[in-house]
Amino acid sequence: MAMLSTAQFPRTTPQGLLWEPSARWVRGRKGDVTVVDSRHPVLVWEPGVPVPLYAFPRAEIREDLLRPARNPTAGAHTGSTVFYDLEVDGELLENAAWTFPAADLAGHLAFEWFERTGRGLDHWYEEEEEIFVHPRDPHKRVDALPSSRHVVVEIGGRVVADTRRPVLLFETGLPTRYYLPREDVRLDLFRPTDHHTGCPYKGTAEYWSWHGEQGEADVPPDIVWSYPEPLPAVGAVKGLLAFYNEAVDITVDGERLARPVTHFTAPPS
Repeated sequence: MAMLSTAQFPRTTPQGLLWEPSARWVRGRKGDVTVVDSRHPVLVWEPGVPVPLYAFPRAEIREDLLRPARNPTAGAHTGSTVFYDLEVDGELLENAAWTFPAADLAGHLAFEWFERTGRGLDHWYEEEEEIFVHPRDPHKRVDALPSSRHVVVEIGGRVVADTRRPVLLFETGLPTRYYLPREDVRLDLFRPTDHHTGCPYKGTAEYWSWHGEQGEADVPPDIVWSYPEPLPAVGAVKGLLAFYNEAVDITVDGERLARPVTHFTAPPS
């Protein structure tokens, strides 16, 4: 199968889909069964969705595991899509795969990712590295830079962190995150939770919730997080602690930062 040239991409379809070919070798598995093994994946951005997904040529998919969907999910994806159920080792996963109506993507299927939607394939790999939640966006950059800035974090007027050795994480489309050494954080005011999230750029995060005095502050749960084993590209944040800028007061070099409004404004519980 010939590789599409990337010189004239990304392209937009009449349905509003943005797409471009990827040179990465991508595999998707359900349990121990490899369902997708593709050297010609296509990145697709649906209208209004900030992160991409992959679509794959049918020839690089185990189509023998697919069945016409018994209960198609109307409106779940862009356009008049055709849905498929996936049967693996006797387990039926409804609406696990679908087509896009765009002529540019004819002959391709996309799959749900379990860590993103709670259904679909549960392990994904780009080359030999496992990735989580969604594909990495080639137009997005993540940099973790050690700094000597003076960072102070307050909750309800109480200082809960104070450091001059943060690591600043710059991620396209998100506020700067300030990762702080544990010894510079009042971690005694927080309690670990069972919440975990996966990020294709950083790895798997663990969380803490506020445990200060009742009524001292109205703080969302899971306000603090850390990556105990981050991906190599952001290894500088290993074991450090970060706060949601959206819900705490952060002062950097004497300047109080405005609280940003993002889809993380109410952190997940």
